Amino acid sequence: MSPQKESKIPAEKLALYEKLVAAHPGVERKGDVHPYTSVNGHMFSYLDQTGTMGLRLPDEEIEEFLKKYKTRLFESYGVVKKDYVTVPDSLLQDTKTLSRYFRMSYESTKSLKPKPTTK
Repeated sequence: MSPQKESKIPAEKLALYEKLVAAHPGVERKGDVHPYTSVNGHMFSYLDQTGTMGLRLPDEEIEEFLKKYKTRLFESYGVVKKDYVTVPDSLLQDTKTLSRYFRMSYESTKSLKPKPTTK
């Protein structure tokens, strides 16, 4: 038996992410070690092992978000995700403001062509 993988994400950041997801009925948090949300087979939010959140935004919103929150594109395992922004910790703590972007991310991702499921 393989030992259960443990998440290294700081508990307070995980709690903030879960609070954000819980504020959106119909959106389910997935992933035990790597928490994420997806719709129609497309991931749209992600929490990496440092507790940094990546959020997929529509192309027309990315530049404005990067400037407004003085942040950058999200990087995962050394790969820059061009359609994801890095959510600053200050915004992760502001569920109300972040919820607007989360909803926008969900709606935009939902409009993508569904991916076939592996199950």
